[in-house]
Amino acid sequence: MAHPKIGNLAPVFTLNNQNGEKVALKDFRGKKNVVLYFYPKALTPGCTTQACGIRDSADELAKRDTVVFGLSPDPEAKLHKFMEKHELNFDLLADEDHKIADKYGCWGLKKFMGKEYMGLIRTTFIIDKEGRLQHIMDKFKTKTHHDDLLKWLDENLV
Repeated sequence: MAHPKIGNLAPVFTLNNQNGEKVALKDFRGKKNVVLYFYPKALTPGCTTQACGIRDSADELAKRDTVVFGLSPDPEAKLHKFMEKHELNFDLLADEDHKIADKYGCWGLKKFMGKEYMGLIRTTFIIDKEGRLQHIMDKFKTKTHHDDLLKWLDENLV
């Protein structure tokens, strides 16, 4: 499945966060830039590294008028545990049926240790204050994801 087109309005969504509260993309239009990052599975090493990098960059992201949401197919309870264990300071969104991942072109065939399966493909989308998709990051290291994100924001949106 293809990613949405840069420059178009980002696909809308309303999902529950780790506390069962509804979070809707439309609520940020005209107010904040939105970083929506899709990650495969809470409480795994790569996903934890990526989330902690974003956690530690919260002040820098706030200075850039940017809010971050992590999105995975995990249930709310697991997201809540992930958030508490690593003291994350941004919302994690539950997309258990992967409908939003499908809309963003992030659900597809993966390969691991010689096996093929359907799963979430790690991808980050940067959406401007008007709700338009500005950038797609799909080639990055989880250790430097937050730095790459801040650099792109500085060079393009701030």
